[in-house]
Amino acid sequence: MNVIQTDSLFKIYNEGMGNEVSALNGVSLSIEEGEFTAIVGPSGSGKSTLLNMIGGLDRPNSGTVTIDNIDIGGLKENELINFRLHNIGFVFQAYNLIPVLNAKENVSFIMLLQHAPDSEIQARVQTLLEAVGLEKKALNRPNQMSGGQQQRVAVARALASKPRFVLADEPTANLDSKSTSNLLDIMENLNKIEGTTFLFSTHDQRVIDRAHRIITLEDGKIIGDTEGK
Repeated sequence: MNVIQTDSLFKIYNEGMGNEVSALNGVSLSIEEGEFTAIVGPSGSGKSTLLNMIGGLDRPNSGTVTIDNIDIGGLKENELINFRLHNIGFVFQAYNLIPVLNAKENVSFIMLLQHAPDSEIQARVQTLLEAVGLEKKALNRPNQMSGGQQQRVAVARALASKPRFVLADEPTANLDSKSTSNLLDIMENLNKIEGTTFLFSTHDQRVIDRAHRIITLEDGKIIGDTEGK
C-alpha cells in the first residue's frame, strides 16, 4: 500500500529574484509502507529538498505530497506540526540538538511532547543510548560531544517515539564504520519488526548497500529507481 505519494513536485528557490535555483523538477514518487529506501545523487540534485517536502518542513511551488491519503499541503500549521509529532522522525545533517539539554533529554524530548508515560520514556531512552553506544554520555550536552556522538544522539531521538516514518538526511555522514553498522542494524530491526518506513538521503555507500530500493535524483528529476539488496 502506498503511504507516501508525491505528484509533480516543483521547488524553485529565489523565484522571481533573478538568481533562481530549481531544486525539484516534477518529482512523482510512491513509497510503500515498510520500505527501506535510499535517495541518492550528486550534491545539489534535490535529495534534501525532497525529504523536506515529504516531511512538510518546506512547501513546493506546485505539486502535492500525500501521506495516508492526507494532502499535507492542505493542513493548517498546527495540524501539520501535530501530524509530524505523531508520525515522522527526522534526522538532520546539522543534528538540530537542543544545546541546553543533555543527550538523555534530547532523546526523550519528542516522547515528552507526546505525553508518553515516564516509565516508557526512561526505558526507551536507555535502550537507544545503549544501542548507539552513548549510555556513558547520557548527561553530556551537545557541546561536550563530538560530531559523531551528536549524530548518534540525533538518530536515537528520531527513533525514540517509534514513528511510522523516518526521514534521514545523511544520517551516517560523521560516523565511523562500526557506529554506522550499529545504527543501520537498529534501523533495519525497526523496519523488519515494527514496520517503520525509512527514507534516506545519502552519499554513503554503506547505507546504499543496505537499502532495499535506490532512487536516483539528478538536477531535481528522478533518473533511476532500482531494487537494492
